[in-house]
Amino acid sequence: MRFALAIRPPQYDSTQRALPFLTEITNNTSTPVLTSPEQGSATVPLPVAINRYFELALYLLVFTGFATLASTGGLDIPTVVVVSSALLVRGYTLTKRRVLVIPERWTAVLTVIYVAFYLVDYLLISGNFLNATVHLVLFVMVVRLFSTQRDRDHYFLSVISFLMVLAAALLTVDSVFLLAFGGFLLMAVATFVLMEMKRASAKATIQSKESSDLRAYRHMAFSLALATPLLVVLILMGGAAIFFVLPRISAGYLSGYSPVGELTTGFNDRVQLGSIGQIQQSSSMVMHIQINGDHGGGFDLNWRGVTLDLFDGRTWTNSQEKQVLAAGPDGLFSFFHQEGKGKPRETQKTIHYRVLMEPIGVNVFFLAPMPHTLRGNYSLIAIDNGAALFDLDLEHPVGGYEATSLITNPEPKLLRTLSDSYPAPVLSNYLKVPPLDPRIPQLAQQITTSADNNYDRARALESYLSTHFHYTLELPRTIQRDPLANFLFERKQGHCEYFASSMAVMLRTLRIPSRVVNGFRTGEFNDLTSQYLVRASDAHSWVEAYFPGYGWVSFDPTPAGPGTAHGRWSRMMMYWDAMQSFWREWIINFDTSHQQILGQGAVRNSRQWFEQARNWARQRYLALMAAARHIQKKTVDSPVRWSIVGLIVSVPLLLLVNLRRLLLGLRSRRIAAHPEKAARLAASIWYERMTRVVERRGWRKSPAQTPAEFVTCIQDFSVRDSVARFTRHYEGARFGDCAQDAGRLPELFDEITATARR
Repeated sequence: MRFALAIRPPQYDSTQRALPFLTEITNNTSTPVLTSPEQGSATVPLPVAINRYFELALYLLVFTGFATLASTGGLDIPTVVVVSSALLVRGYTLTKRRVLVIPERWTAVLTVIYVAFYLVDYLLISGNFLNATVHLVLFVMVVRLFSTQRDRDHYFLSVISFLMVLAAALLTVDSVFLLAFGGFLLMAVATFVLMEMKRASAKATIQSKESSDLRAYRHMAFSLALATPLLVVLILMGGAAIFFVLPRISAGYLSGYSPVGELTTGFNDRVQLGSIGQIQQSSSMVMHIQINGDHGGGFDLNWRGVTLDLFDGRTWTNSQEKQVLAAGPDGLFSFFHQEGKGKPRETQKTIHYRVLMEPIGVNVFFLAPMPHTLRGNYSLIAIDNGAALFDLDLEHPVGGYEATSLITNPEPKLLRTLSDSYPAPVLSNYLKVPPLDPRIPQLAQQITTSADNNYDRARALESYLSTHFHYTLELPRTIQRDPLANFLFERKQGHCEYFASSMAVMLRTLRIPSRVVNGFRTGEFNDLTSQYLVRASDAHSWVEAYFPGYGWVSFDPTPAGPGTAHGRWSRMMMYWDAMQSFWREWIINFDTSHQQILGQGAVRNSRQWFEQARNWARQRYLALMAAARHIQKKTVDSPVRWSIVGLIVSVPLLLLVNLRRLLLGLRSRRIAAHPEKAARLAASIWYERMTRVVERRGWRKSPAQTPAEFVTCIQDFSVRDSVARFTRHYEGARFGDCAQDAGRLPELFDEITATARR
């Protein structure tokens, strides 16, 4: 059995080359046809022309559906190349009017083969249900694209196009999807309009015998191009209304099929030296944070992720046990921090903020220091002794959440007077160090020689590292036997993880409990949305040291890196991010709380608008009444003068009231003066004038009479003859649009007027 593709070049002449989508030789003259103005032999029946427009629209529908799916970046390169090549071949055959058909027996064979391949794809190649199913849908689309023979094949391709867009909606939350979906919706409307026209044309039993020229078909194409965007706008408006009004159910039924983003942040229970340096080279967005009441970017905070307490000389890990917390009745999680008891209330400030995480594949909540509450669509979370929060709800990955934190500004005077009596759990967990290079504790003692309290010792280490070492992302590729010793005594440059690790270890050699914290810097403030934009390049590590009776205090020994240049391009990116934020906030994450905000805002704004309208109307009414009383008083004092004023005012008002009638009269006079330019309108105007003249002689035209019947009712033979001649020319101008007949009407009207006066 051979695989055969039937390629048949069409038979057409030079006339058809000028109209590749609208020309076909046919002998059926009973069907409306398109005839080339240059040659009268090449004609296209109306159903054939509609069918070709439909084929083009269906192809573009499939093309935009695949483009929407490919724009998500979720397809592998071989799939994109193969499907794109198939679509280009199909477009070429449509343009060149060639027929490329896969025989039905081969479509069945290919389908059976791919069913077996689907299992291999699911188990070995793709590894997940969504990607394997997308490959299956694309395969069926390509096969069906080259084997369409019946209407059901067209319906099938339309459904496949919709499935591709549905898969794209699962694979991405980017606002680029909106642009691609707009193009798909435009082609979908055009396709289904043409599909209905094609169906109606095929079912028509009576065809017009009048030939349609090229202008008629161009008019059809123009009307379709005009109506389709209008229908799309109406559909989007209706869909938006339904989207914002329909009750929301945040069950996440399809969230299990959503792909997990690439692990770009590197936050986990285990972090090895050097990993953050690689991550910081990425500028991809990690999260957006909005602090209530902050419209100027006045906060300088670190967003805590995980705390790491165990160091083996190369790797920091989190050895702390986690406590599982269940959400309260209102979805609120509350946390109690023992170390916060000793902090003066005047140094504490409560902030409320909202966080919107990108799908980066971590289960950590990033929060400002000392989180107090957290609210989100999560059923279970866990908290460890380092106040790090983890999401245990497998159905709802970390996305959007609200939180409150108690931020403090440590007072150096207070911290210097605190005792060195540490709780036993703190000593047992945060003083462990691996075997170290003996130079490291010696360096710590040397740096802190002049300090007489633990706070000043910590500040001395922080200052030494930030001033004697340099920040860089360029690290040696070879693994060092002792990364800390190499950093402190040889390279003396590195990224934040080296600085934080060095300070934490040296604090522990001085018997000061410490730990490393991984998280993010504050980020860049966008004044358009009042949000902090936290990128992967903001990934950061710092140190927390424990002070008895007060708690954990943050230290950052990392020197400042090179600043970011802000120019016109950076401002444009802020506008782009504002649009992206609106898309994520009000489309992707739209839920019941957003509906409540919209509803409350609509009620509040409507009340304000009603009050403003009522106050405006009341002020206008009072002003009008005051003016009326003033005019009344002046009229009584000087009646003659105000009578003249009233006359002057009334004349323009009368003209304004009758403006439409005056304009119509002027237009009628202009048309009647040049009847050849608008024969039909001029005929109606002159005929009306003629009936008024004849009516003065006693012959009134009844609305039920035709012009010919009215002629027979006139008893005066001289007037009847004149009216009969006038009527013949009137009918020629009125119903035949004859300019010559219209030009005779003024002359005949004068003749009737003269005859009627005798």
